[in-house]
Amino acid sequence: VQLQASGGGLVQAGGSLRLSCAASRRTLRSYVMGWFRQAPGKEREFVATISWSGGSIYYADSVKGRFTISSDNAKNTVDLQMISLKPEDTAVYYCALGPPSSIPTMSYAYSYWGQGTQVTVSS
Repeated sequence: VQLQASGGGLVQAGGSLRLSCAASRRTLRSYVMGWFRQAPGKEREFVATISWSGGSIYYADSVKGRFTISSDNAKNTVDLQMISLKPEDTAVYYCALGPPSSIPTMSYAYSYWGQGTQVTVSS
């Protein structure tokens, strides 16, 4: 499975962006899609995750109330709507796909990764 992330860009603080991740083929509905991010000099961190069935959604505390993850099974895409962006949200955002896991917030739970898309929030 190949993943293609898109939608990154430069935005002012308080602005919004919508990231999209397209999978090259349909996967089992039990699989989960996650978004992670990595800022310069920092480790990759969990942002949000959703199962293709839409039944399980988790967010990092730092993005709760500002980011919304959603899936479109017909299009094999998962979007991340980001509002009220802050400079500390600046990072390369990666989408990832993996089998059902009891630890969907951990990067090693995912088998496939997209190439990343840059999000830059200016103050």
